[in-house]
Amino acid sequence: MDKPLALKMAPQSIKDVVGQKHLLDDGKILSNLLKNKKLFSMILYGPPGVGKTSIAKALVNDLDVRYRFLNATINNKKDFDVVVEEAKMYGGIVLIMDEIHRLNKDKQDLLLPQLESGLITLIGMTTSNPYHKINPAIRSRCHIFELKSLETDDIIEGLKKATKHPDIKDIKITKKELTYIAKLASNDLRYAYNLLELAYYSTTDHKVTIDLLKEINSKPVFISDKDEDGHYDLLSAFQKSIRGSDVNASLHYLARLIESGDLDSIYRRMSVIAYEDIGLANPDIGPRVMAAISASELVGLPEARIPLGEIVIEMALSPKSNSAHIALDKAIEDVETGRCGDVPDTIKIHSTIYKYPHDYPNHFVNQQYLPDNLINKKYYKPQDSSQNERILKQIDEKLDRLRSEK
Repeated sequence: MDKPLALKMAPQSIKDVVGQKHLLDDGKILSNLLKNKKLFSMILYGPPGVGKTSIAKALVNDLDVRYRFLNATINNKKDFDVVVEEAKMYGGIVLIMDEIHRLNKDKQDLLLPQLESGLITLIGMTTSNPYHKINPAIRSRCHIFELKSLETDDIIEGLKKATKHPDIKDIKITKKELTYIAKLASNDLRYAYNLLELAYYSTTDHKVTIDLLKEINSKPVFISDKDEDGHYDLLSAFQKSIRGSDVNASLHYLARLIESGDLDSIYRRMSVIAYEDIGLANPDIGPRVMAAISASELVGLPEARIPLGEIVIEMALSPKSNSAHIALDKAIEDVETGRCGDVPDTIKIHSTIYKYPHDYPNHFVNQQYLPDNLINKKYYKPQDSSQNERILKQIDEKLDRLRSEK
């Protein structure tokens, strides 16, 4: 069978890759690596369809280096053995590996010495956050590059290139339809190519219209205003209505989001709201939101509206506090600006002067935890918006008094 258009559109060179300008534009890091004809082991991570495989293959094509492609899940240890032997035979090889976060211990043990020696240069690809999902031994030997979700303009750019492909060069389509496809694709260029190809072959005259696209794809498209930001405006209105404790507005925007069919965006936004806007004022809300999401996933639409409606009412009427994430943001700001300092001797891993709090009354002992240059730094400032934070405030103030005692 003939290859799908999405495969035929796979870039052969970095200059053909759509999007990821923060890595590929002139003067950016991957572009400079090509100019210097140098490749290092790396991990490319980001959502599906944003170009991880395309960039990996384009890099090896532009550098004209020997490479092999493996999947950490599908390919067995014998396949990895073959790559290692080939690397030894030719004095080096690039291994492009999909689903690298699923690499098991046997394969890791096989690859690590070769990565260490430089015999194998690894380009790993994953949709999972490598800082959480990839073995530290592999991660420490690789540079990590995050690929960003493609913008609508990126998808349209890719679709315009596709309309010039010999297979569909006689397609009749305007920017309006291309934009519609791009919105349907939800940042997934592969999906956009597949939909364009299906639309082309769904007519005898190869004229693509909005009605045709609606007929072959029932997924709603999120175009609600002239600036095409309508869906994101709805999500913003949804969060701000809950934050503002307007239960009726919250339900209104929830209804519009449900009608759009994008449950995933609702789930993500509710999860953020639970911790960003409600936070310590109602700590039980996080698990309750997850329970509502699980129930919604289990029953699906239209019944999913029932648990979603209940939890949104509870969220809107809940007390609110942003003290926790503000406190952490202040701590992160200190780290990013270099205000860190050495870990105190009292709590280093091999400390001989550490005092175990559980051995003391009320599980508390006065000893240094913050670095010298941050002693007495206060990140967390409790709010009085709820009984829960008032209790936390009392505890925090009591501990401060104990710490001040000599």
